[in-house]
Amino acid sequence: MQVHTVLAPPLRVPASGEADLHLPDLGSVDFLGGISGHSLLMGGIVVCLLGLGFGVVTYGQLRRPPVHESMHEVSELIYQTCKAYLVQQGRFLLMLWVFIAAVIVAYFAFLMDYSLGRVLVVLAFSLVGMGGSYAVAWFGIRVNTFANSRTAFAALRGKPYPVYEIPMKSGMSIGMALISVELLMMLVIMLFVPGSLAGACFIGFAIGESLGASALRIAGGIFTKIADIGSDLMKIAFKIKEDDARNPGVIADCTGDNAGDSVGPSADGFETYGVTGVALITFILLAVHDPATQVKLLVWIFVIRAVMVIASGLSYAGNQVMAGRRYSHLDRMNFETPLSALVWLTSAVCIVLTYVTSWALVADLGTGLWWQLATIVSCGTLAGALIPELVKVFTSTHSRHVREVVTSSRQGGASLDILSGLVAGNFSAYWLGIAIVGLMGGAYLISTIALGALMIAPAVFAFGLVAFGFLGMGPVTIAVDSYGPVTDNAQSVYELSVIEEIPGVAEDIRAEHGFDVQWERAKYFLEENDGAGNTFKATAKPVLIGTAVVGSTTMIFSIIMALTGGRTDQMIHLSLMHPPFLLGLITGGATIYWFTGASIQAVTTGAYRAVEFIKDNIHLDGATKASAADSTRVVEICTQYAQKGMLNMFLGVFFSTLAFAFVEPFFFIGYLISIALFGLYQAIFMADAGGAWDNAKKVVEVDLHAKGTALHDATIVGDTVGDPYKDTSSVALNPVIKFTTLFGLLAVELAVQLTASSGTVLTHSLAAVFFVISAYFVYRSFYGMRISGGSGASDDEPEPAPEGGTRPATV
Repeated sequence: MQVHTVLAPPLRVPASGEADLHLPDLGSVDFLGGISGHSLLMGGIVVCLLGLGFGVVTYGQLRRPPVHESMHEVSELIYQTCKAYLVQQGRFLLMLWVFIAAVIVAYFAFLMDYSLGRVLVVLAFSLVGMGGSYAVAWFGIRVNTFANSRTAFAALRGKPYPVYEIPMKSGMSIGMALISVELLMMLVIMLFVPGSLAGACFIGFAIGESLGASALRIAGGIFTKIADIGSDLMKIAFKIKEDDARNPGVIADCTGDNAGDSVGPSADGFETYGVTGVALITFILLAVHDPATQVKLLVWIFVIRAVMVIASGLSYAGNQVMAGRRYSHLDRMNFETPLSALVWLTSAVCIVLTYVTSWALVADLGTGLWWQLATIVSCGTLAGALIPELVKVFTSTHSRHVREVVTSSRQGGASLDILSGLVAGNFSAYWLGIAIVGLMGGAYLISTIALGALMIAPAVFAFGLVAFGFLGMGPVTIAVDSYGPVTDNAQSVYELSVIEEIPGVAEDIRAEHGFDVQWERAKYFLEENDGAGNTFKATAKPVLIGTAVVGSTTMIFSIIMALTGGRTDQMIHLSLMHPPFLLGLITGGATIYWFTGASIQAVTTGAYRAVEFIKDNIHLDGATKASAADSTRVVEICTQYAQKGMLNMFLGVFFSTLAFAFVEPFFFIGYLISIALFGLYQAIFMADAGGAWDNAKKVVEVDLHAKGTALHDATIVGDTVGDPYKDTSSVALNPVIKFTTLFGLLAVELAVQLTASSGTVLTHSLAAVFFVISAYFVYRSFYGMRISGGSGASDDEPEPAPEGGTRPATV
């Protein structure tokens, strides 16, 4: 079949695509014996404000616990460097937004024939979405940098419970604030924006927050791992302790813990929650034809979201009471136990309230439909608890896989350490994949009972509801993820404060705070809790990537509907019988592997420059701390390579999306499906392999007390391999999948519209131009980022730095 026969009618020209969908009148249907849908959702706004209040109150509580001035100074220095980084990232985001704005204007103004005012509204909501991601990221680092020094000081009492309680409180503050802000923004669009404009505003909002999350997640992941590797390798090179204050890379490492492990997940969680909602709204408006049923389903979904915010807050409060009673008086505790209990308790409460709310709101949709919908959502909510348990099997300090990494390293050194970590990552991809298939399969089977009477493609709706259920316990998922950066920073703050070397400090603390300092117990608890933080950072990653993949299925269906108008005669093109579709599947896999390599390359080159600078400027004799100038220089190196790497990758993804959307619509659909599936398994494999390597090192440090040994050196090497695996490449795939799908929604409709008006020659010519531009940035992502100098350098590259000197870190 010739390509032009696919692009010409009967393919639908999307003059009324997703962006032009109209929301029905939400007040036209009554619930609970007379309450309109509009009034119910106004109640959702009240819940959001209460959730925000919870976050703000908890934020205030975190400022009150005592902290020693030496520790407070370090945490404020970390915050100041984080703030400088975020300001630079804000400028960088605005520059990237210009590219997105150009496509939005081209699509809405010239092809959809929107008035200037309507186009400006869409642009404004794209800025709102991007600003929301940015704002919650800023809030996250402020909360975490309050909590890190308070946690370090609390450890001095020699009791484990405060070392758990403070990071948990900070994580919950971030989780509640983040989800409440996101839900509030979406409700404002639904309730106060005219229905004829809401569809465009949702698409602009989702693209904006996806752009923000992509930039902050990718750049933050590059930054943090450059700093982490640069800092860790000094332990081998100079046989110094973890977070030695004389190491200029440690402050950058602490900044990176927030830039990568707090800023990135906060923006990513914010975007994931919003994009999943937009996908479900779009599906309902396209696949459900009865306006009254549309209203019922829309109101049901957003009331469930508000109820789950309440469930998360109640579960946290109950879990803290139980944990306090059980652990507050103990001298030892397993830090993972109360975190796991919180996840399971929240999942159970959310499931119960899902059934109750569904019965109350949609029992009249049809016989048994309320429990079918509730069960499908509960499959996702169960996944939100089950997947972390599976991840712990491969990444926990208590797991057999992590112990296997340590055991293999005893005799095989770094080589077998790395191989055992790869084994853990591969096995985890299998088991998590099977778990996701099982839960999605269960949702599919339930969808076949009666949902088909309400909509077309009920299985796709079921998959979207599974993604929705994944995020139902969003505040807690974000909370346990944010626990990790605080525990990591707390250990660093303790070391950087050099508090043990301050004359008379123990006596001063006893006099001012009334307790005797327990130095050794404090260090032990901080290190052990860091292992728990590593584990639960790992558990959130597959939840977010799983949501991205399952949710993207719903959005891809929306693209298909927009292109075909639901005509079944076009579905032959979504099979291997249509060569462009198969070629799209192959192309998506190629893109995932390029992106993985490009992100690791940016870390590798940046880490090389950071190590080069630190080795030449570290002063171990006669100094207690690295100079502020040297620490600042390492931060600058990390920022420079993070932004350069991010720019190459973003523009590569941006122009690839345009190019492939303009080739042929079904080629592009195959491409979207492929990046979702390849991305899912690549991300799970890399995240869990990295988690296994990370906690294998922690076992050697905490359980075996083997710091400074050959075994420790081997696990450090494994950890540095795992660093970009788990915290750069794997986590960046999540926002990339969603950004490509959302932005591709506009791009493919733009291409079809151009084809209908100007023919295939123009669109194919533009596809070729866009591909050449994308290939340039793919080329730059290696050849513009590779390490210059040294063996194998080309003649036009800079000469290596002179002995004992440094060369500016340029690319």
